[in-house]
Amino acid sequence: MELEENLDMSHRRARETVLEAVRIDLLSEEETSTEPVYTTTNVGSTFLSAIQSENWGKVSQILATRSPHYGAFVDAVDELEHADLGTLLEQLETEQEFTPYSFNQTGVEVVGDWGERLGRVQRNAFTGSYYPAAQTPIPNNFHFILLDVYDELEQTAGVDLRQRYLSIPRLREVTCERLRCTREAFNEALLALCQQNIGKLELSGAPLDTGAKNAALGIKQISLAHDDGLVSTSQSSQQVMTGVEQFGKLYYYLAVHDRDITFTQEDYS
Repeated sequence: MELEENLDMSHRRARETVLEAVRIDLLSEEETSTEPVYTTTNVGSTFLSAIQSENWGKVSQILATRSPHYGAFVDAVDELEHADLGTLLEQLETEQEFTPYSFNQTGVEVVGDWGERLGRVQRNAFTGSYYPAAQTPIPNNFHFILLDVYDELEQTAGVDLRQRYLSIPRLREVTCERLRCTREAFNEALLALCQQNIGKLELSGAPLDTGAKNAALGIKQISLAHDDGLVSTSQSSQQVMTGVEQFGKLYYYLAVHDRDITFTQEDYS
């Protein structure tokens, strides 16, 4: 099988890959007198074009429509809005009770990893909760929500200081889960908010302390290797702990000096 040689995989793995592609209608199978011949379907061509253009949202849409497991996963995350692994598994087991499809913890995490890579879902790096990652604009009440999260984290820290410097990575993970927004959107909104409220909000560039670095999970990403056209994936907890960058400098902490702040979307959208 040419696939084995091209991708340097075992015969069994190549066969499993082809059968799965047939099952979700990316390939069609034609029986011949020697061995089956596989042809890319229209869906498969669209899928390939989306990968080549790195349109991961389109890739996710096709998988959600064609793959029962991936589709069930994203539907469950959308319905629950945010949930830990155990709650999500219970939801999937209930929803799929009378279908041929089943889930276990490993299966949910595997499908979830692909949802993260394709940008369809995000996972709180500190708690492990899954939530939809919408590409919609940050809401106009972003500043109020950020202050609420800031207060919650300040109380958790157990230090009663009015000018408490709190970890931006922690603020980002909690706020993104609450708003179901992307980390990139949060970064842009936070920088805009600080620029609009100079003297009231302060960014600090101090290195992260040990307590702020204990993220349990890394950010999963996907990219196209342009030299050979293959897809590569990566995972890094370092990306989770990155602060926000402004004028070439990284900031890792936020302090609130005055709560009377305003937020205008147009300044950064």
